[in-house]
Amino acid sequence: MQFDLQRARYETPGCKFVKHFNNAGSSLISQPVLEAIISHLQLEAQLGGYEATNQAEGAVEHVYDAAAALLNCSRDEIAFAENATRAWDMLFYSVPLRPGDRILTSISEYGSNYLAFLHLMKRMGITIAPIPNDEYGQTSVDALKNMLDERVKLIAITYVPTNGGLVNQVAAIGKVAREAGILYLVDACQAVGQMPVDVQAIGCDLLATTGRKYLRGPRGTGFLYVRRSVLEQLTPPFIELHTARWLAPDRYQLRQDARRFESWEINYAGKIGLGVAIDYAMQWSLEAIWQRVQLLAERLRSQLSEIAGVTVHDLGRVRCGIVTFTLAGMSPAEIKQHLAQHKMNVTVTRQEATLLDMTARGLDNMVRASVHYYNSEEEIDALCEVVARLKTKQL
Repeated sequence: MQFDLQRARYETPGCKFVKHFNNAGSSLISQPVLEAIISHLQLEAQLGGYEATNQAEGAVEHVYDAAAALLNCSRDEIAFAENATRAWDMLFYSVPLRPGDRILTSISEYGSNYLAFLHLMKRMGITIAPIPNDEYGQTSVDALKNMLDERVKLIAITYVPTNGGLVNQVAAIGKVAREAGILYLVDACQAVGQMPVDVQAIGCDLLATTGRKYLRGPRGTGFLYVRRSVLEQLTPPFIELHTARWLAPDRYQLRQDARRFESWEINYAGKIGLGVAIDYAMQWSLEAIWQRVQLLAERLRSQLSEIAGVTVHDLGRVRCGIVTFTLAGMSPAEIKQHLAQHKMNVTVTRQEATLLDMTARGLDNMVRASVHYYNSEEEIDALCEVVARLKTKQL
């Protein structure tokens, strides 16, 4: 079936103003999401915050059903979060780790996650063991198997790293984790919304993601998944009246679902908008989105690779919508600035975002251009034309 690009762009107001290649940062939201957010904010202005939430209870609660359908799980295994970092932290800091326990993680693990590992290493005395990459630059499943011992209590992997274009073999890693009986945490920030993500197929116990990236939801939204069978193993790092019942002066009881990891006060307009964004993505079909994203990304990589002085730095046997590159003689920040003058949005990915990976590859900063299904082939051609002119100093 042919992808309806005309509809996708018509329902994306931002396409009239910019050529947006920063979808792994924050996508352009769709018209239905925009309308849902504005509508609820208007309701809050008219009725009051609490009263508006009561009136919109169905839309507020819908996000759990939407996220459960998206990830192939139950609604009681989903919790809303203010962002993916908070979702991931709530899960990670809930894992019952002790001094001497080992965490196995990826070379390309995101900087914020790795800082949390270092935080517990300093506070508690856990150890961190990065899993070597295979010949494609992916986390090696064979190396993972060889690193397992009785001290390993958590395997934490980023599904799609923040740069480099690769897609890690999360399902194969999940099979290893299940067979070994080790908790498995997946950071799916860059994956959810650009490809099908099925927690049953992955075999993860815990997963965190965001709304603002490929799901095209509002900023300040995210959610997490907790497999029901591991819930009682996890103690949230902090609790409140929304997440626990205060039964007596010296006793409380945690919620018996994933919402034990939530906060009561959140952005309800954003929460409603996230539910609409998930519905909108599923209307297009994640399979169709994934095919188009890969097609566009390969077009971009191919054209950039033909420009003298440009090096595309993407890895992986399976590559996604994130394209990273450098241009000899010009800093990534300068390239970003020049593209912005042509109303083209990209970002600069810094070494500290994936310190182990970029240090190993001898990289400092790179330009990151991340495509989505509403990008047109003509936009990709235009971006490459600007980069080519940068090289020849014809701007």
